[in-house]
Amino acid sequence: MAISAVCLEYGYYIRPTVRCTGLQLRVIKQLGMASIKDPDVVEQFSSKLEEIRTKLLIQAMGEMMNEATSQFCQGHKQYMKSVLDTCSKKCKEDETMFETIEAYMEDLKVKSSVMKEKHTERPEIVEEIEDKERHKEFIMQKIEKLKLDQAKSRELIHLQNKANKDRLKNLNKIKEIFQERLSLEIRKIQGEKLQFIFRNINHKNPESAYTFLLRINEEGVYQIVSCDPPLVQMEHLERRLQETNNFSAFLANARKAFVALCRATKTA
Repeated sequence: MAISAVCLEYGYYIRPTVRCTGLQLRVIKQLGMASIKDPDVVEQFSSKLEEIRTKLLIQAMGEMMNEATSQFCQGHKQYMKSVLDTCSKKCKEDETMFETIEAYMEDLKVKSSVMKEKHTERPEIVEEIEDKERHKEFIMQKIEKLKLDQAKSRELIHLQNKANKDRLKNLNKIKEIFQERLSLEIRKIQGEKLQFIFRNINHKNPESAYTFLLRINEEGVYQIVSCDPPLVQMEHLERRLQETNNFSAFLANARKAFVALCRATKTA
């Protein structure tokens, strides 16, 4: 009896692209021959078939997850390099400003000394000195503000870097769940976005893709960019993810929503 005939007889579907080994063929044939005598053959057949399918899915998803993780790390390195280059450029500009201010203050000291040596001071010179003093105070305040802004920027970069590392660590932790239970593929899309592709949602067409795009904004908050097919509850799922930061629960709930949508479509 052919594999497809045995699978159809017991209500199972095998993708044409899956090739069975000689041992798997013998298992299927033995189970098909045993169906005449053994009343539990359906359960045995289902168990063997699920074991084969799980091994193949784990192998395929492992390769895709490793590639997605590598791409995410590369993108993070490029982002941090860009931030460091920007900070370095800003520091050089600040150093130039500080040197200009120091030269300006030296010039002011010289002019003040010249004025002290004179017995009579002209009103316009006094006014110029007072203006420069006020301007100096303004510049000093601006310097202090720049120092505070730089400190905040460094702290923000540190926190963002730590948050990205935590997210990457979390993705690695739930890797096995993605592979074994969710039939999920992750792709890195241009513009620092991640595409999540669910399959095996529609049993009549297991290769049919249910996807959504996700990004992390400048504040480090998860945002859903698009969803195909659209989910009514995706806005609620996004809000819950932002509140709890529980990414594995979010993915599980997203898959459940796609399954419910598929069933509702069939019923309609």
